[in-house]
Amino acid sequence: MRHWRWWVGGTVLVALLALLALALWRRPAAVSLAPAALTIATNTAYLGSCPVLAAQRQGYFTNQQLQVRVLPYSSGKAALAALLAQQADYATVAEIPVMFAALRGAPVQIFSTIYHTGQDHGVVARRDRGIRQASDLAGKRIGVSLSTSAHFALDLLLNRQRLDSDDVQLRNYPPEALLAALQSGEVDAVSGWDPFLGEIEDQLGPLALRFSGPDVYESQYHMVARRADLGLQPQLVQRLLQALWQGGRYCQQHPEQVLALLPRLSPSRRAAMLAEWPAHRFGIELEQSLLFTLEDQARWAVKSGLVSEAAPPNFLDYLYLDGMLAVRPSAVSVLH
Repeated sequence: MRHWRWWVGGTVLVALLALLALALWRRPAAVSLAPAALTIATNTAYLGSCPVLAAQRQGYFTNQQLQVRVLPYSSGKAALAALLAQQADYATVAEIPVMFAALRGAPVQIFSTIYHTGQDHGVVARRDRGIRQASDLAGKRIGVSLSTSAHFALDLLLNRQRLDSDDVQLRNYPPEALLAALQSGEVDAVSGWDPFLGEIEDQLGPLALRFSGPDVYESQYHMVARRADLGLQPQLVQRLLQALWQGGRYCQQHPEQVLALLPRLSPSRRAAMLAEWPAHRFGIELEQSLLFTLEDQARWAVKSGLVSEAAPPNFLDYLYLDGMLAVRPSAVSVLH
């Protein structure tokens, strides 16, 4: 009887080992990622591009077998234009240029938000032009890059002073020309974003008066691509998002190293940004509030006469959700 039990037990053990060996034999080999080369158009001097720059410097793109070439631009608007002209595969941009592109029916989609802050946009004015508070901007000449987030932020600031664009004189400049315009006296104030605003403050010294903060404007920065490319390359998008997620974590956790990626920052501006670091949020997400923001901005564009009045599109069509839903579904709050 004892021998029979040993025989049965041994037979069962052999059978289990055989099944385990068969399962291991049938297990698919680890999938190797096919190398892919791509280009990202981005404002390399802007803090919001940190997840892209960090993913490149820290090797997160390489870990995903992505050979990434970063194309530098001075604004998200210019980066988006490069994308639509097929000079880049992906771009970083605030939502304002995307809103204008959507109103034109351009085939572009946001597939992730990578940065939030309430500190980087604002207005720098000259104190010697009689400006002591934001309401003193009435009647002044203000330099701004029209149809950008700086334009929208300026209108928000004016509205809080019971002013609008008709109460000031707007002058259109590219971001890199704002400092010269303010120094030469062509304008009394400028609206823009960092690092340009920080450089202007440094150059003007005590003459500069800055209005900024979350009460002025809370900006977001996004990853965008052409709609057809997103649909044809879902796995590539997921690999890109994985690298950007790691890049965003690095940016959040290593402010000293991150600011070293922005060599144009002055020591005083670098110290100020370190002090306000909790106000900068990096990561990957797609929030429902983005749709509301795009709709608000579309109404602003029509009201400001920047576009002809027309029914706004369904901005949900300008978001690509599949990539984020595959990589970080908990960071997607868009109703779909």
